[in-house]
Amino acid sequence: MLTEYNVEGGDFTRAGYASSQIKKTLKNLNISPEIIKRVVVALYEAEVNIVAHAFKGVISADISNSGIKLVLEDEGPGIPDIDMAMTKGYSTASSRVREMGFGAGMGLPNIKDNADRFNIVSRVGEGTRVTIEIDFAG
Repeated sequence: MLTEYNVEGGDFTRAGYASSQIKKTLKNLNISPEIIKRVVVALYEAEVNIVAHAFKGVISADISNSGIKLVLEDEGPGIPDIDMAMTKGYSTASSRVREMGFGAGMGLPNIKDNADRFNIVSRVGEGTRVTIEIDFAG
């Protein structure tokens, strides 16, 4: 089952829409609450990163019997130093984003901690592609 969601940069009123829809789908599929929590945390963090940092993006969710593969592609400034961005507490969020309670620098580390497989590719001035895979069985 493949679904796609469009995400607009700066639209914090809809931040989390894709993760809430996927949560409902996984509940309907009787996926364990522990797995659902991991998926929702990872996806929400990635979704908010698009809203906070990019102009726009697309989230693709491919749900199979064995797991879920999430691919988030955005058009934005890109990440100049991925290793630094993976450091807990490091953030390039604007003061406006921080004032709304986002941008604490935990997004990418939280995604990695909740994913079974995680990959990030970024081109400065073009955008970022994040791939998150979570297995339904250990």
